[in-house]
Amino acid sequence: MPRPMKYRIVNGHPVTNVFKPAGIPQRQLEEVLLTLDELESLRLADLEGQYQEEAAKHMGISRQTFGNIVESARKKVADVLVNGKSLRIEGGYVDLSNLPFMCSDCHQKWNIPPGSPVSQNCPNCGSDRIHSV
Repeated sequence: MPRPMKYRIVNGHPVTNVFKPAGIPQRQLEEVLLTLDELESLRLADLEGQYQEEAAKHMGISRQTFGNIVESARKKVADVLVNGKSLRIEGGYVDLSNLPFMCSDCHQKWNIPPGSPVSQNCPNCGSDRIHSV
């Protein structure tokens, strides 16, 4: 029987959740999904330059799990860049319960309860312009 998955601790929500090549309509592009834990692994390893052991502790997972996540994320980003695909960032098995969010449109603030799916929209007005505060 496999071990149950642990929620991964992430440091926030991206400012935007879709990236695509300029000048090509989104509907014409193949889309690659990058999860929030994969984005966090890229941030810790590649942007902040942390070693896998240290980054894994920040995310509350093992070094081996971190290595698997960051490897998957790098392959997806390379696929997007090399093959001209769009990248959508959402979902994943993450714990955002300690992070308050705010809607840029109506300024509503809220927390996501532990174990709840990560919503990409404001619970008040439905806007997708949300960010962690």
